[in-house]
Amino acid sequence: MSNPLQGAQFTLAAHRINQLPADQGAEVAFAGRSNAGKSSALNTLTNHKGLARTSKTPGRTQQMVSFALPPLGDGTEARLIDLPGYGYAKVPEELREHWKREIDLYLHRRQSLRGVVLIADIRHPLKEFDRMMLDFCAATHLPCHLLLTKADKLSRSQATQAWAAVRKTLGEGQAAQMFSSSAGTGVDEARAAVMALLHTPRDR
Repeated sequence: MSNPLQGAQFTLAAHRINQLPADQGAEVAFAGRSNAGKSSALNTLTNHKGLARTSKTPGRTQQMVSFALPPLGDGTEARLIDLPGYGYAKVPEELREHWKREIDLYLHRRQSLRGVVLIADIRHPLKEFDRMMLDFCAATHLPCHLLLTKADKLSRSQATQAWAAVRKTLGEGQAAQMFSSSAGTGVDEARAAVMALLHTPRDR
């Protein structure tokens, strides 16, 4: 199967939302805690190993990073936005508060935002940030696709059980799937979900 996210390219890194590309076209934001595997997921989905920085030290993504995608079929400009990893203890409190404000502004004001891909480690229950993001998306009718990463670290029955438990907590317009960057689990499904979000009309 061809990869519709092939050709993603780094555009810029922004410290504030007014530094992002012009608010037009369609974009999907990737959000998640600092150690959930967000960078690895982005690299795998775009088939570009060096697109998003990966590190054994969580919390490396401390800016909003924009990646341009090939235009959609109708010529609409498309991009992915990698939001700063949230919740890493060694990030200074001042910076954590800055990103809390900026992410909130981004989610409320960004007109080109079509949906969120939320990254969470399947081995652990959803954290406060994950639930806050899901609640926000539900309240604002913003579609959200949850990638339960590192599924290869559990047995098949354990992963299925964790996935089923998460699905029960999701609201309308929210979906969850098992995913593993290293094993390739759920990659095609996740790519299709990202493309579906990019094609979702904005009705908020």
